[in-house]
Amino acid sequence: MEKITLFWFRRDLRLEDNTGLFYALQQEKNVLPIFIFDRNILDKLEDKADARVEFIHSQLAEIKSQLEEKGSSLLVRYGTPEEIYRKLLNEFDIQAVYTNRDYEPYAKERDSKIESLLKENGITFLSFKDQVIFEPGEILNGSGEFYKVFTPFSRNWLEKYRSTKVQPLENPAWKNLHPISSLPMISLVEMGFEKTAIQIPPKVADQDIISHYDKTRNFPSQHGTSRLGIHLRFGTVSVRKLAQVAAQLNDTYLNELIWREFYMMILAYNPQVVDRAFKPAYDQIPWRNNTDEFQAWCEGKTGFPIVDAGMRELNNTGYMHNRVRMVVASFLTKHLLIDWRWGEAYFAKKLLDFDLSANNGGWQWAAGTGTDAQPYFRVFNPDSQTEKFDKDLKYIKKWIPELGTSKYPKPIVDHKFARVRAIDTYKQALNQ
Repeated sequence: MEKITLFWFRRDLRLEDNTGLFYALQQEKNVLPIFIFDRNILDKLEDKADARVEFIHSQLAEIKSQLEEKGSSLLVRYGTPEEIYRKLLNEFDIQAVYTNRDYEPYAKERDSKIESLLKENGITFLSFKDQVIFEPGEILNGSGEFYKVFTPFSRNWLEKYRSTKVQPLENPAWKNLHPISSLPMISLVEMGFEKTAIQIPPKVADQDIISHYDKTRNFPSQHGTSRLGIHLRFGTVSVRKLAQVAAQLNDTYLNELIWREFYMMILAYNPQVVDRAFKPAYDQIPWRNNTDEFQAWCEGKTGFPIVDAGMRELNNTGYMHNRVRMVVASFLTKHLLIDWRWGEAYFAKKLLDFDLSANNGGWQWAAGTGTDAQPYFRVFNPDSQTEKFDKDLKYIKKWIPELGTSKYPKPIVDHKFARVRAIDTYKQALNQ
């Protein structure tokens, strides 16, 4: 068997400025890139018309084509990582496996198992920082502990970023790729998935949008955000290149990249937040969890136009404007007193840019249960949010053409009543 080194793609679906791939090609010869469609993840997806799986598949086809132009290819497998690696051990004389780190609980457990399996077989497992500028453990407070509040974390992050001058990597040594003819690639259908009609935003950092981001980002009818969430999630763009652009053009945009790393750090240090409140006292809240009201929220039929427009945008496109995400999350948790985990799970199913740490952090912020959270006594008023951010109802009318007719439902709850009920419910639960 020929000696090879594997580079394992995961959340880093690009060839340029890819840390693990760069070092594999610098330090090894015969590097064969691989990707595993992980059944531990895919089998849990109820909807088999999942635009994210389709997106991953199309990005892999693009990478495979680029590698074939360089005289190599991409090995794509479908199964659980453990079973795939056991098979690979019988197919190849593997010298080392290079990859980029992932900080989610499942990913850490998966990598630990694969590292142990490889170690048993005398194979080195090397992982690198790639999907973040600073990973968990690099930005700590004066006592060497993780930050629980965003502002001091961001201050420290910025100081470190400016002093270390993190740069994208130059082109790797492509000559060290494993020379191999085109390898077959599994189809979506063979994995039980199908194509969708959902459009993926382009992976271009629009400099004009980023330049004006602080002025346009709150208005959902404007094309004022970069829409790069899905590309950051799956690493089809380099966070180092994006941070470089943001640092030159717009501090508010750079701040959003810092929030992303803050929530990754919170999840890495507090894996319990996946299903529990960051602030344990908030697990005492007696959620109403009315299933009819939850269904109305999911379908965009609550009678609150800004909420309904957001949910319909999500259901139709896999995207929801960030300002509207805050409004719909506040409405579900405060107006309806429905458990934030229900909303988080619905977003996880629907969002193209679903990222566990950011989704969890955002929902816990809205519910008041998380780190740096919105205080429980602050309840977004959907009408005043509309007045501020969609005054001419352009966004709302795009998604609710029946607005103002008898076909549009009456509000399922009174705002003033719901606000008082939420504050009283939280106060009683927290003062027990």
